[in-house]
Amino acid sequence: MRPEIFKMIDRVVAIDPSLQKIHCQGMVPEESSIFEGHFPGYPIMPGVLLIEAMAQTTGWLVLARNRFEKMPFLATVKEAKLRTFVLPGQNLDLYSEILHEGSGFVVAKTNATLEGKPICSAELTFRVLPWPEGKMKPVVMKVAEYVSFPLADFADA
Repeated sequence: MRPEIFKMIDRVVAIDPSLQKIHCQGMVPEESSIFEGHFPGYPIMPGVLLIEAMAQTTGWLVLARNRFEKMPFLATVKEAKLRTFVLPGQNLDLYSEILHEGSGFVVAKTNATLEGKPICSAELTFRVLPWPEGKMKPVVMKVAEYVSFPLADFADA
């Protein structure tokens, strides 16, 4: 996990064959510039970055469902609940499950756990659109390799 550049997922652990669920992991770094201000002397992972980690988890699932032909963009965060603090060095398990898909939108239930205990949860809505012009898709494909995403199973050549 590199929160200062919004790389929140370290590894895609599993994708359900039905493409309804995904499990990812992210290790909160021991040190990061994020902790300089949040909070001095008591570093904790910002809640907004926990939501971002859940959004990126869902993003990988949406990419798989669309065989990397379309890009998910976070549109709505509902019912977000932050239950406890996340400290540097802790390993998060992140889960997402598709609730609804249609009309260019995907709605998912997401949550993060720490050693099996709930940390945060939210319902997230994504707008799914063609890739923007430019170099975004090749960069995402390179990140997919880094996080052990099973590209051979889900990305068209």
